Amino acid sequence: MLDFSTYSELLALYADYATAIDQAEWKKWPEFFTENCTYKLQPRENHERGLPLATLAFESKGMLKDRVYAATDTIFHDPYYQRHVVGIPRILKVDGQRIEAEANYAVFRTKPDDMTTPYNVGRYIDIIRKTADGLKFESRLCVFDSEMIPNSIIYPI
Repeated sequence: MLDFSTYSELLALYADYATAIDQAEWKKWPEFFTENCTYKLQPRENHERGLPLATLAFESKGMLKDRVYAATDTIFHDPYYQRHVVGIPRILKVDGQRIEAEANYAVFRTKPDDMTTPYNVGRYIDIIRKTADGLKFESRLCVFDSEMIPNSIIYPI
């Protein structure tokens, strides 16, 4: 079980993560993770079949920083905004300094000259580590439901 203070911190981690991405504060994104971390965006079909192929896969905080650089300084694309709607995290397991949790998410995309559309929907499967700097994601697996995705995913989910 989590105590109230830790659970409140967990809720803040999820909310702050979504807010940073929604407000395009890209340099904050890697800071939600431990140094040795994983971040993957994977189709549900692959996840359920135990297949390792992921749409995006990063294996360290350094790789997350490289992605931020690529997304903000080298990739050219039509501008768009994201808006996350994240469900309340469900605690699966607490083991010492680690918390396993999952939460449903829906990400909507709005292009400046177009209507808002659903962009990516699925669930986060997370391992969160208690650190001296607060709770951090040690692993974030974003399992999306649809087999169809936009031709490019630029920003984190």
